[in-house]
Amino acid sequence: MILSCWIIDDEPLALDLLESYVQKTPFLKLTGKYSSALTAMHDLENQAVDVIFLDIQMPELDGLEFSQLINPQTRIIFTTAFSEYAVEGYKVNALDYLLKPISYADFLASAKKALNWFDMAKKAAQSEEKEKERTGLFVKSEYKLVQVLFDDILYIEGLKDYIKIYVKNETRPIITLMSLKNMEDTLPSDRFLRVHRSYIVQKNKIENINKNRITIAGHEISIGETYRQNLMDEIGKG
Repeated sequence: MILSCWIIDDEPLALDLLESYVQKTPFLKLTGKYSSALTAMHDLENQAVDVIFLDIQMPELDGLEFSQLINPQTRIIFTTAFSEYAVEGYKVNALDYLLKPISYADFLASAKKALNWFDMAKKAAQSEEKEKERTGLFVKSEYKLVQVLFDDILYIEGLKDYIKIYVKNETRPIITLMSLKNMEDTLPSDRFLRVHRSYIVQKNKIENINKNRITIAGHEISIGETYRQNLMDEIGKG
C-alpha cells in the first residue's frame, strides 16, 4: 500500500528534511509540499491526501486551525518544536505528534502508524463488504444442514440451548442446537436486532410496535426493557 502525503511547514529547513524522509520511505509518496497552511488550502478540495505532516505554529493559519478543515479520512501527524501543543494535537484526533528536531526513526514510526491505520481501515471495509454479500447461513437441523436465507427470516426465538428460526412461508420453525448469542453474532448486525433476551427480529419485517410488543407476520413478540431504547434508536434511523 502506498500512502499519499503532504508536508506543511513554514520553515524551509524543516520542509527539506521531511521531504528527504518521505523520499526514503517506500510506502510514502509526496504529493504536496507547502510553506503555509493557506497555500495548502487551495488544493484541499481538488486533491485527496492520506497523511499530512503538519506544523502547528505557523503565521496566519496555524496547524490546529487547519486540521479542522481536513477530510476526516486524512490522518494528521503534527510536527512542532513546542511540546506543550501535544495535548491540543490529540484533541483534534491527530494520529501522532512529532517533536522537532525530528529523527528519521521517529518519523518512520509515525509513518508506520499511518500505514497500519489505513491497512486496518481497508480490512474493515473489505469485511463489511463481504458481510453485505452474504445471503444466508447453514444450520444443522434434524441431522442435516439446512440453508436459511436472511431475506426469509422473520424472527428467532431462543430456548435454553437451542433456537427456533421462524421463516416466511413455513408453518414450522427451523430448530437448531445453538445459543441465541451465537446466532446474534453470526447475523448481519445491520439487518437483525436483539429485542428481548429470548428474541432476535429482522428489522424490515416489523409490521408495528405497540407498547411492549412487536408484530411480525401476525405474531406478537415481547420487547425487553433493557432492549427498548436500542430498538427505538434503530427504528429512528429508518
